[in-house]
Amino acid sequence: MNQSVNEQKTTEPKSTRLSGAQYWRENLKLIAICLTVWFAVSFGCGIVLVEPLNEIRLGGYKLGFWFAQQGSIYTFVALVFYYTRQMNKLDKKFGIKD
Repeated sequence: MNQSVNEQKTTEPKSTRLSGAQYWRENLKLIAICLTVWFAVSFGCGIVLVEPLNEIRLGGYKLGFWFAQQGSIYTFVALVFYYTRQMNKLDKKFGIKD
């Protein structure tokens, strides 16, 4: 049974395997970018830079407090939409259909 699985893998055209690897490489790169941005906003602005940001006010609230409470959530929602749009572009680039 293992031989048939290996045979199926090797009968796949090399270009298909290569494009699949490229697709996942670009997908993982996009995920890494989104997670880095989310981490920078939630940890960086909400914890590390909270004191300097607290000197700025947004709607009557200190900006550091706002990032800790709301900013990371808004950033996450924006990143979800960004990721969806970029994945749709990536799917079209590699000819993947839903």
